[in-house]
Amino acid sequence: MAIFLTGSTGYIGAHVAANLLEQHGASLNLLVRARQPQEAAVRLWQALQLHLDFPRFYEHFQTRMRVFCGDLTAPHFGLSDDDYDRLIHTTDSVVHCAASLNRKSEKSCLNVNLRGTLEVLLLAQKSNYYHGLRRFSQVSTVAVAGKRQDEVVTEDRSIDWDRSDYDPYARTKKFTEHMVRQLLPEVPITIFRPSIVLGDSRYPETTQFDMVKAFVFLAGLPVLPFRAKDKIDIVNVDFVADAIATLHQKEKPLHDTYHLSSGVDSQTFRQLTSTLAAVQNKRGPFFLPFLERPFDASVNFLSNRSGSLGYGASLMKVFMPYLVWNTVFENARVTQELGRKPVPFSQYSYPLLKFSRDSNFTYPYRDWPTTKAGGSAA
Repeated sequence: MAIFLTGSTGYIGAHVAANLLEQHGASLNLLVRARQPQEAAVRLWQALQLHLDFPRFYEHFQTRMRVFCGDLTAPHFGLSDDDYDRLIHTTDSVVHCAASLNRKSEKSCLNVNLRGTLEVLLLAQKSNYYHGLRRFSQVSTVAVAGKRQDEVVTEDRSIDWDRSDYDPYARTKKFTEHMVRQLLPEVPITIFRPSIVLGDSRYPETTQFDMVKAFVFLAGLPVLPFRAKDKIDIVNVDFVADAIATLHQKEKPLHDTYHLSSGVDSQTFRQLTSTLAAVQNKRGPFFLPFLERPFDASVNFLSNRSGSLGYGASLMKVFMPYLVWNTVFENARVTQELGRKPVPFSQYSYPLLKFSRDSNFTYPYRDWPTTKAGGSAA
């Protein structure tokens, strides 16, 4: 039996996969968007090489990964009847990480986050019918809390159906939580809501650059249109992945919903910028919050331009609301259950910044070796 993990080639999903394999000795059923098994294998190697060298990856791949080439949004994931039946009967729990984070595209979010989640839930229902399902874990987002300002939000007070949402991503993820609770009433459920996931506290390398580009852009400005004392809830991905894997594998977690966030310990813009300035022997930026509206208007204007400037502005347009809401998400549940807290962003932000600049926002992926350890063909 195995854990059915979706999104294993994504940023958070790959961290979760590596954690489950290395720390928990789990076996995994992996749905990978690929036409052929070798294409799926290469995609998995690219996703997991941030965590594993090739011999270790290949050992897991041969012994504890069962790969299904399919599409999350297709009926039965586009699998043959035999493969779909095999997936049903070998899945004892589900970790659903796959999602569209395209905050500008209603179409993408509807297709992946709603239709895709429905397919995963139908699979879970069938597995539960035939042999029982140990747990269904849904990776959601703190953005389901909708538009907020100057708040500390607890897990039980996040969902408010009368509150407006920031974007299609938040709206569809809020509804997926509702779907999970309604369609799996007899299955133990765990909902995980990460805040802004940015970087790994253990090393500077990353394979996810969209939010990093926005961070690097802001880090280079001499003036910021924010309030210096506002907090921004950033959490390291290794904490997020460890929480998901550990609590999914725990027999009886204490709660059914967890904020994977920095909570009230979130750092202020002043703390973050002062640390970055000090390590670079530079002067920190000035904070002029009255410039927020003209800055926002400039971002909206430039986001329609082509080229790198337009792309950078479009990223800022997407993430701007998350930078100015001065809202953090209570994380006492997860920190008490894990017995530790996330690493403050200021402790690893500069290595992340330096790697991203030096690598020109690309990760140096290694190709699939032509031979494996021992010299035989892979």
